[in-house]
Amino acid sequence: MDNISTNLLILILVLLIFLSAFFSSSETGMLSLNRYRLRHLVNKGHKGAIRSSALLNRTDRLIGVILIGNNLVNIFATIVAGLIAERLFGEWFALTVMPLLLTLIILIFAEVTPKSVAAAFPEKVAFPASMVLQALLLPLYPVVLLINAISNAIARIFGLDTSKVKLTDHLHPEELRTVVDEAGDLIPDHHQGMLLNILDLENATVEDIMIPRNDVQGIDLEDSIEEIAETLQNTEYTRLPVYEGDINNVIGILHLRKVARFSLDGELKITHEAIRNHLSPPYFIPESTTLPMQLMNFQKEKQRTAIIVDEYGEVKGIATLVDLLEEIVGDFATDTSEEEHDEILEQPDNWFLIDAAASIRDINKSLGWELPTDGPKTLNGLIVEFLEHIPDALVSFEIGHYRFEIKELGDNRIEKAMVLEKYDLESN
Repeated sequence: MDNISTNLLILILVLLIFLSAFFSSSETGMLSLNRYRLRHLVNKGHKGAIRSSALLNRTDRLIGVILIGNNLVNIFATIVAGLIAERLFGEWFALTVMPLLLTLIILIFAEVTPKSVAAAFPEKVAFPASMVLQALLLPLYPVVLLINAISNAIARIFGLDTSKVKLTDHLHPEELRTVVDEAGDLIPDHHQGMLLNILDLENATVEDIMIPRNDVQGIDLEDSIEEIAETLQNTEYTRLPVYEGDINNVIGILHLRKVARFSLDGELKITHEAIRNHLSPPYFIPESTTLPMQLMNFQKEKQRTAIIVDEYGEVKGIATLVDLLEEIVGDFATDTSEEEHDEILEQPDNWFLIDAAASIRDINKSLGWELPTDGPKTLNGLIVEFLEHIPDALVSFEIGHYRFEIKELGDNRIEKAMVLEKYDLESN
């Protein structure tokens, strides 16, 4: 080194600091790449993305190459800087001042600045750098393997086996929900809501969307023809379950468009036999069927209406394809029953008058509440489970941080209840 001129040593020092900046920025740039965008670019055949993806598949080797290069460069920079300082200012300056000055220079120009730029523009830094890193990996490969082997052995001494650690980019459902929530203008609000509803399907069963058996409109073949005709004229549904005496004896589903086939000579001729002849076979499903599975089953079986039964074969209610799709896209339209009777009515002082037949899941979605959903599916069921009996008077009570006041009672069920979230009360 004594034969090298001072000017050349200064040029070498500048080059070494530049190389240190390269290794620092390439490390940050490679590790800051968005893995999902990287996969997208790989699928499109982007060469820089393909190189970067190959390097990131073995992160231990990538980091080994970068650290070996960076440390070698910084050590040589220290030696060169010491020679320059000794020639220009003497040995005392080289031993005391130069280490501090060089540390400051490396921090600013070879660490903080390049890493900040790489974090802001990872693709612009990582893709070009991948060519150099890939080329360096070949000659340094034996050294990288040796260093990784030694470091892994030291880690195992402390009970850490890095070879069993599998890095994954797979998102947990709740993490995916956060990604969708923060998509901003990339996804329209309506589509954003649909995606979130799809994620919610995994946590729901057909029991959450069913029409309870007490509210099912159907045709009892033991009724008179006049009663059946009145049901057909007044129903708002296009498909009705047909049973004999009890809804547990469902024998088929009647589509109202087939009623036109009962017409003879322009006169509607409804008979019990005619109804039997135009029934579709009933489609039964267990109450525990998840909504994603049932959506596939509807498609597979070419069905639109399903009869939900419990473990004893008792009918619990009916689920339709429309009800299931509305869980994803929202209500298609307001039907007659909803126009005549709203399930949730806002009252003064943040109280809500709620039909006790309303689904707890629907109440939570409408009001942003957190009523328990791991037990009964309706408000009536929740209240009865809590009280352990059907009350014979209008009572008030609290479940969690919600206050309930029963307002209407039926013969064997609660009809309406006033509900208040106590947080609202405490804030007033």
